[in-house]
Amino acid sequence: MSAKTAEATVAISGMTCAACALRIEKGLGKMEGVETANVNLALEKSTVVFDPTKTNIDDIRSKIESLGYGVVTDKVELNISGMTCAACSTRIEKGLNKTAGVLKANVNLAMETATVEYDSSQVSVTDIIQKVEKLGYQATRKEEGKEEEKVDRRQEEIKRQTRKFWISAILSLPLLWSMVSHFSFTSFIWLPEILMNPWVQLALATPVQFIIGAQFYVGAFKALRNKSANMDVLVALGTSAAYFYSLWVAINSIGAHGGHMLELYFETSAVLITLIVLGKLFEMKAKGRSSEAIRKLMGLQAKTAVVVRDGVEMTIPVEEVRLGDVVHVKPGDKVPVDGIVMEGQSAVDESMLTGESIPVDKAAGDTVIGATLNKNGFLKVQATKVGKETALAQIIKVVEEAQGTKAPIQRVADSISGIFVPIVVGIAILTFLIWYFFVIPGNFGEALEKAIAVLVIACPCALGLATPTSIMAGSGRAAELGILFKGGEHLETAHHLDTIVLDKTGTVTKGEPELTDVINIDIEEQELLSLVGAAEKNSEHPLAQAIVRGIADKGITLSDTGSFEAIPGFGIRATVAGKEVLVGTRRLLEKHQISYQAVSDTMLALERSGKTAMLAVVEGKLAGLIAVADTIKPTSKQAVQRMKAMGLTVIMMTGDNRQTAEAIAREAGIDHVIAEVLPEGKAAEVKKLQEQGKKVAMVGDGINDAPALATADVGMAIGTGTDVAMEAADITLMRGELTSVADAIEMSKLTIRNIKQNLFWALAYNTLGIPIAAIGFLAPWLAGAAMAFSSVSVVLNALRLQRVKL
Repeated sequence: MSAKTAEATVAISGMTCAACALRIEKGLGKMEGVETANVNLALEKSTVVFDPTKTNIDDIRSKIESLGYGVVTDKVELNISGMTCAACSTRIEKGLNKTAGVLKANVNLAMETATVEYDSSQVSVTDIIQKVEKLGYQATRKEEGKEEEKVDRRQEEIKRQTRKFWISAILSLPLLWSMVSHFSFTSFIWLPEILMNPWVQLALATPVQFIIGAQFYVGAFKALRNKSANMDVLVALGTSAAYFYSLWVAINSIGAHGGHMLELYFETSAVLITLIVLGKLFEMKAKGRSSEAIRKLMGLQAKTAVVVRDGVEMTIPVEEVRLGDVVHVKPGDKVPVDGIVMEGQSAVDESMLTGESIPVDKAAGDTVIGATLNKNGFLKVQATKVGKETALAQIIKVVEEAQGTKAPIQRVADSISGIFVPIVVGIAILTFLIWYFFVIPGNFGEALEKAIAVLVIACPCALGLATPTSIMAGSGRAAELGILFKGGEHLETAHHLDTIVLDKTGTVTKGEPELTDVINIDIEEQELLSLVGAAEKNSEHPLAQAIVRGIADKGITLSDTGSFEAIPGFGIRATVAGKEVLVGTRRLLEKHQISYQAVSDTMLALERSGKTAMLAVVEGKLAGLIAVADTIKPTSKQAVQRMKAMGLTVIMMTGDNRQTAEAIAREAGIDHVIAEVLPEGKAAEVKKLQEQGKKVAMVGDGINDAPALATADVGMAIGTGTDVAMEAADITLMRGELTSVADAIEMSKLTIRNIKQNLFWALAYNTLGIPIAAIGFLAPWLAGAAMAFSSVSVVLNALRLQRVKL
């Protein structure tokens, strides 16, 4: 490798054979700037030597992905301490994103965390932490289940800042007294002569400046050492200017012997520090409240579990439960982990997961979810998911990740934060020069006071907190309502939606169809049902399962099945007792050139009544017609009406025939229907709507909905559906009702409106506040109070989202 080339190792997923490795090698080899590319199939890695002036690691990763393979990356979450404003978070983010091997870094000021996606072959977690520390901040790896420790640390910091505030307030109050008594409207206030002594004022101001204010000096030093500027720089500059100017006046007063002494500004520096500490204290408390949703979710978890090991029953911390352990759950106890009921019967309250207040009956073979409440029976549960794999842990993870990500709207604040402090310092210097040379020529004290006011009124904190606090509060409240946004980007996109596409089965309808009609032709009904039931029992389709349940309820014994093949969008083909059986749609029979005219009118009549009719063929001959019906969910019609009232176009899409689809749509109040769509065609239909300029949400619950969910601007998975659908979705609706779709969009609109309010306030405050301070309308201590208020007001406004009722 020459001095002008670089080498990178990329982990690759999706390779199945040597042909895959060769394809990647050839693809990479054709890239401009790539000298050699070697792919190791066994290690699933590619080593690429390239010219960094012509290509880069991002282009190499993109090329691998364009060839149809995945690039494996690692992700780490860090707790960051020492950030004071948006300039800090922006600096860390930029520093990490410039680090070799770091693919993407997001720093959240409100949560005091960083989420870093990286290539472990180029950089380690230790390297990332060291980078943060080099930038002047402290970083530790975020550990599972350590949220309580973080809360404890925050409480300790709040106590420490409270002590600092009271000490600072006690020392600053006499200085404030001496200042207020000088105003004409307060001349009646008695002022002890001793408080006018410059040395007494110096004695009161010095501890405030250098002990209480030490945190600002440390923060400013770290920022300047790394060639950046933050809020600490503004506070340190402003208060130091006031303090050291006053110290100079005090020293020069020695030997003045009654001559006129220049005005002192010790009260300015001391009161400023006091007010800023108070503002930070309020801000910390408010930020703590913004992560309340996570704490509530964590509070749902059981703390202990009763397990049986080696025949002995013992109580252990829930973290120590292992896969396969048998857990005893008594009446009134929480189910500690996800599992399968081995013995016992009970009713389990699953409202924390589904929102459904009626307890669900559980017996042997049924699944139970950790953190749900066992009501009245004793259960023995075998653990199938423990620790971070449980349903509740996954919910917490999704909420945490959503709160840690950025919405695109935050780019405005980020772009301003990076240059904010240097601009403010420049305006402060210009203010001083204008006042000193033109407004009140030669009056150093007055000019300095106006410059200090400019420095301390500027607030990059409000800008930095405007978006993340709203996202934390909004996504947290949404989680309480059973709506899981997977990121700030999806939360923002949802408020632009104008078209909602609903899958039929399991989304609009209950997804629990029942066998309603059987019409047999030239075959006994019992034999027809025996053959059809045997053929359908291997299918996972809800309609197939409904047929099998209905036949079992009739007490009919099912024949043995030989071969089985599911034909998506058509039906199934199976060999039963040596006979070929087909069950499916008209298209299936047309494909095999089998006539169904004998039952065509009957089939149409069943479909117009909202039933799904399927044709059965035995040994190449039409043998009968079987119909099932699926009723709409009780809340579907109300939810559709609400979505229409919000100005949304509601479309139902299904693979079912048009007659059945339109009957269901009419009942649910849906005006637009896309019917007879093959599973692979659902994504194409979504694409067509997008090409018409629509912002589309796809709502579904099945495996065949996953491509459409991924294609849509926003994919919403009904939480009672499959894991595949939830993985592909941007929003998961845990409660399985269409009302949650409207709730999710409403929550998105409220959150984005809240962010815009915060950004407007933060920008308007700085845009108006800085000029007002520059022209002398605000004393420095009032400017400091305004600055402290601006940050707190942004956080308090965001917290309003926690009380939203939909």
